[in-house]
Amino acid sequence: MKNIIVTGAAGFIGSHLCRYLLQDKNNKVTGIDCFTNHGKDRYSQLNTLDLNNSLRFQLAEEDLTAINWKKHLADDCIVYHLAGMPGVRSSWGSNFSSYVTNNISVTQRLLEACSNFSVDKFIFASTSSVYGEKNGKVSEQETTMPLSPYGVTKLTGEHLCKVYEYNENIPLTILRYFTVYGPGQRPDMAFHNFIKAILKGDTITVYGDGTQTRDFTYIDDCVKGTAAVMSAAKTKGEIFNIGGKERATVNEVIAILEELTGKKANVKYTEKQKGEPLHTWADISKAEETLNYKPGTTLREGLKKQAEYIKTLYKYNS
Repeated sequence: MKNIIVTGAAGFIGSHLCRYLLQDKNNKVTGIDCFTNHGKDRYSQLNTLDLNNSLRFQLAEEDLTAINWKKHLADDCIVYHLAGMPGVRSSWGSNFSSYVTNNISVTQRLLEACSNFSVDKFIFASTSSVYGEKNGKVSEQETTMPLSPYGVTKLTGEHLCKVYEYNENIPLTILRYFTVYGPGQRPDMAFHNFIKAILKGDTITVYGDGTQTRDFTYIDDCVKGTAAVMSAAKTKGEIFNIGGKERATVNEVIAILEELTGKKANVKYTEKQKGEPLHTWADISKAEETLNYKPGTTLREGLKKQAEYIKTLYKYNS
């Protein structure tokens, strides 16, 4: 039986990862979450509702700034560290202290705890935000230059992981996610807001002119790539981009959503937000080779699944 720990287990990616890992009867998963981002709200509860039905899943509701890791860590366990404070726009100003606590200090505490055990693998969830503004496909060897305080804290988390890998021989793997979307996405994220607004007839706010592009990664593809690290060889000390099957402009996404919902979007364009790159595009060749990562969900397919989820969540009729 593999003992797997997932921090941020009530979050969007964390809950999907736990669900996927539990499909293998040889896996036992301990999910840890302090519900920092939204509290014990409806979405966090929905994310973990079915997980709690599994006898091989345990949810520990603990504050990661004060948790006694000795209760959960063990030799040969696998650690997926997905917990953190997300969001580029909210990371400026006085909010920054929360990002420092949840993206840096919490990571350091966990790494320090892992140094007392012979963990099998330590997988750190990072973000494409560490790259900053780049042209064309971005490989893992590109220079990192984050544009936001959020990106800085995630890159600092990466550096901490590297420090503990070097000094304590922690078997580290870093994953850089590119704009993950799909059912269960946080209510503050763009696609969730877009679909809900279109269905309600509310106004969608687009920051910039909508021509900015993103490499959109469907959640099922993301978790398959994430889970693959567990059994893949040659992952120690490596960084992998986890990107999607295709990229598109924000305007193209809205046009697809209009077709899928049969409703016209009311779009308000406003000033571009600081800290966000104009374009992201992942070179996933390294993940393809080492993790056998093969994103298979088209943007249209993924948006259709998320739209159906939003309709059910808010009880909207077609």
